[in-house]
Amino acid sequence: MVNTPPLSMNPRIGHSLLLFCLLASSVSARINVVALPGRDTVQLTIYNSTDLTLVKETRALTFRKGLNRLEFSWANTLIDPTSVEFRALTHADDIDVLDASFPPGVANTLEWRIKSEFAGEAQVEIRYFTSGISWSADYVAESEKNEKLMTLAGSVRVNNNSGEDYENAQVRLVVGVVRLVEEIAALAQQSMSRGKDKDSYRDLGRLGGVAGRREKRASGTVAAFGGAFALMDAKTAERPREVIKEEMGEYFLYTVEGRDTIPTTWSKRLPSSKAPGVPITSYYKYEQEKWSEQVMRYYRFTNSEPSKLGQEPLPDGSVKAFRLVSDDKLYAFVGSAQVKYIPINETVEMELGQDQEVLVKPALMNWEKSEVRFDQWGNVAGWTIKESWTCEVQNSKDIDIMLDIRRNFSGDWSLVTEAKYEKVNANKVKFILPLKPHEKQTFRYDLTVHHGVNVTK
Repeated sequence: MVNTPPLSMNPRIGHSLLLFCLLASSVSARINVVALPGRDTVQLTIYNSTDLTLVKETRALTFRKGLNRLEFSWANTLIDPTSVEFRALTHADDIDVLDASFPPGVANTLEWRIKSEFAGEAQVEIRYFTSGISWSADYVAESEKNEKLMTLAGSVRVNNNSGEDYENAQVRLVVGVVRLVEEIAALAQQSMSRGKDKDSYRDLGRLGGVAGRREKRASGTVAAFGGAFALMDAKTAERPREVIKEEMGEYFLYTVEGRDTIPTTWSKRLPSSKAPGVPITSYYKYEQEKWSEQVMRYYRFTNSEPSKLGQEPLPDGSVKAFRLVSDDKLYAFVGSAQVKYIPINETVEMELGQDQEVLVKPALMNWEKSEVRFDQWGNVAGWTIKESWTCEVQNSKDIDIMLDIRRNFSGDWSLVTEAKYEKVNANKVKFILPLKPHEKQTFRYDLTVHHGVNVTK
């Protein structure tokens, strides 16, 4: 007696085989007899806030009338077996998933029992979560010589370390915060380690809708910074690929013409946006407690329409900044920074590292202790410290700059100076100094600090 043959699919080899198998009297007699076409389409939705990718693929599958068995294997991949979902796209009223279980004695394999009311071909969708596929954003900021405007170009990089190849794939990239009850990679690894324990795979039950329920458990602000990557066809090979952006509720979708084959251990970087004429503020910070004697360089800009941006949130990523230094378009490297997710209309400042062309030299010129007070036992109970400081600053650049100098004090302190300053908090002040090209300045201040019983605050 021959039982109903199963349909077999192994994602480790690209899910390229969907097979009818003969199920003999023992599991060891399972033999693949018919090879069916591979994927018709595949779509990857990749999140960058967690190790998570939703995979949706369609296939043409030939059913026999009655009971059919479909095998799904995830050996050597990071697919989450608890998230796998099957549904018919055509003849949906005639095809019903009865249940799903893990076959005894077969590691990393799921089997659906599917009842079909007709014999013939139908389009089906397989959906599941996997880990090991990630994406990141890269930016290049090129400022004009006077550092008033910049061109901000963005690109995305996709990395596939999932153990699975995806041919001719459409890719969507999602930026935001996603929280799941389980971690996908941990589930996949656990299922591999339990592969020979048949009892742990029995009675899994129906899996229909599992992926959908997991999606509803995701939470947070989610905006798509996404697209489709591409093997260029004849229509797009002779021109740059167009990036189509559209807002869909809380999502922003970036679609790039064409598709790409994404093998495992593969990485690719593609351009996603370019915005010239973005206004920036260039300035420099000095704070001895943070950076010792270094002066740090910053660019600040706003993700808004008046700033030639603001069409969509900008995902977190790395920025490399350059500055035009000659009329023949020679650029000098300024520095690099990491930026967090930037919502629309939010201002971001990029710390670009040390700048050696701006100098700050604070110097203690005088120090004295006065108003010493003693308690009844002759111990010092209060005193006052007076300090006189000079601060020399120098701009060795050929452009105007703005310098932000911060000084930290503790206790009951007061400051006397002719220089303008702003009190940042109870223990910090900042001096804002505009400097012309190659200009030197020196400002002075007197600091008084009361201690012990001399404290007046």
